Amino acid sequence: MSRIEKIIKNEPVVDVLTAFGIGLAYPSLDRMIGRYKFELIANGELLKIYTQLFEDGVLANGDGPVPIKGPNWKAPKFLTEDKYSEKGN
Repeated sequence: MSRIEKIIKNEPVVDVLTAFGIGLAYPSLDRMIGRYKFELIANGELLKIYTQLFEDGVLANGDGPVPIKGPNWKAPKFLTEDKYSEKGN
């Protein structure tokens, strides 16, 4: 199982979007997450949470389609703990 797959399957979607949302445009996030948790796309939850992250100031509009860190962005616990690093696996 790839690191991305482990993260998507094991971490809350809010944390996944917080971590990867600053480097990927929504269509790329949709494809990446949909590969392992399609139900989030099918029921509209992914877009709802993504939109809420902008409203909460976690993500902000950058130049072009790729968001930047918003004023309220904090690294998810799985990033700060280096939970899925090569060293930890």
